Amino acid sequence: MSNEDSTTTAINLRKPTKADGYALHQLVAACPPLDPNSVYCNLLQSSHFADTAVAAELNGELVGFISGYIPPAQPDTLFVWQVAVHEKGRGQGLAKRMLHAILEREACQAVSHLETTITPDNEASWALFRSFARDKGAELKHHEHFEKEAHFGGQHDSEFLLRIGPFTS
Repeated sequence: MSNEDSTTTAINLRKPTKADGYALHQLVAACPPLDPNSVYCNLLQSSHFADTAVAAELNGELVGFISGYIPPAQPDTLFVWQVAVHEKGRGQGLAKRMLHAILEREACQAVSHLETTITPDNEASWALFRSFARDKGAELKHHEHFEKEAHFGGQHDSEFLLRIGPFTS
């Protein structure tokens, strides 16, 4: 078994708890260019949205996290809020494994589409979601959703909404 294989199998994917909130805050800070949220927001992501989030641990340390939710007006859609993978978890397909793990949950039983927003220059996220769409045999569509000037006061790059689906969980 190679070192990478042993690291991959050592990473535990689990449902987060509110005890993960502060560690999530630190993980996001260690993963630029991710936008930081408040610790309180991270506590909510880890507790209120735990059914549609996943924590990845390596030797007791949080090395990956995906937060998401099912929008009330779109019960067939998982909206992925943020994907964070620490450098200790990179190069192993961890982000995609985490996406698949969320979709296997009972809370996502009716989900046939995935949405997220990504800035044009976030090549890692574009690659992840294109690969995920290929895995699912699903179409990926995108359009500008939050505009730099109109929605971010010129302080943040525009965000494009990606929609992947339909697919079966």
